[in-house]
Amino acid sequence: MQIVIQLLLLVVGFVLLMKGADWFVEGASKIADKLGIPQLVIGLTIVAMGTSLPEAAVSITSALKGSAEITIGNVVGSNIMNILLILGVTAIICVIPVQKSTVRYEIPFMIGITVILAALGLTDNTVGRLDGVVLWVLMIVYLLYLLRMAKKGQPLGEEIPEAEANDRLWKMILMVLVGGAMIVLGSDVTVDAATELAKIFGMSERLIGLTIVAFGTSLPELVTSVTAAIKGKTDIAVGNIVGSNIFNILFVVGTSALITPVVYSTSFLIDSIAAVVAAVLLLVCVIRKQKMGRPAGAVMLLGYAAYFVYLLR
Repeated sequence: MQIVIQLLLLVVGFVLLMKGADWFVEGASKIADKLGIPQLVIGLTIVAMGTSLPEAAVSITSALKGSAEITIGNVVGSNIMNILLILGVTAIICVIPVQKSTVRYEIPFMIGITVILAALGLTDNTVGRLDGVVLWVLMIVYLLYLLRMAKKGQPLGEEIPEAEANDRLWKMILMVLVGGAMIVLGSDVTVDAATELAKIFGMSERLIGLTIVAFGTSLPELVTSVTAAIKGKTDIAVGNIVGSNIFNILFVVGTSALITPVVYSTSFLIDSIAAVVAAVLLLVCVIRKQKMGRPAGAVMLLGYAAYFVYLLR
């Protein structure tokens, strides 16, 4: 009975996170639009970071509660899942074209920061405040790069909600406040339920973070990518996933580390290597033809299956 209660709480936590992030991003985007902030800036900040809000909320809450293995497990697990599982499933449904800039700059940058995160964490088994500053500096560099690309007319991928004339400011503020409260509550419920499940099943917080929590916080990316594939709008799928992974490392871990030092145990060595291998595999799959077809999708899914078997061993 206790297992059922905790599983239900976990689902409730995920629903609160997803819906809360939706409302928060929509409300904040519309307020920014009303205040005359350029759509480009809104897309690069509020909307781009919005996809990482569930990971951020869960990771920061985990770090503050001393469940550090959920913090790192959530980010590393989400990044592996985003590439191998989500892009794998999407590529099986239909061929995914990839932007030239994504192949040349964004995927190599993602590989680089994945290696940097592992190096920062495994050197002294902690991602401290100074490391958090390093990650935030890299995020500002990435935002400046996105700004430059966007000015050149490159698609950013995310849809930006525009404020309509009849939208009331109080409604937008309410959306932000309610959405923010749902994110905080959802992350609290999710972390508590995940920790309890780890105790009940005798699983480590690392394993819970890498699997169940990672899957739950990656649901928005999964739904978005598969829906886009079914509708035939896959030209931004890889860019969105790569952008999400970059924000997960720089924004989520960086912010968590600035708030409180995050423990990065040696047990994450293989997971860190898996995250780097997944990113390199993505680059190898798209570097020649700038697209992902079914063979690449099958390789991705086999890669995730192998990693999942390793986790359960």
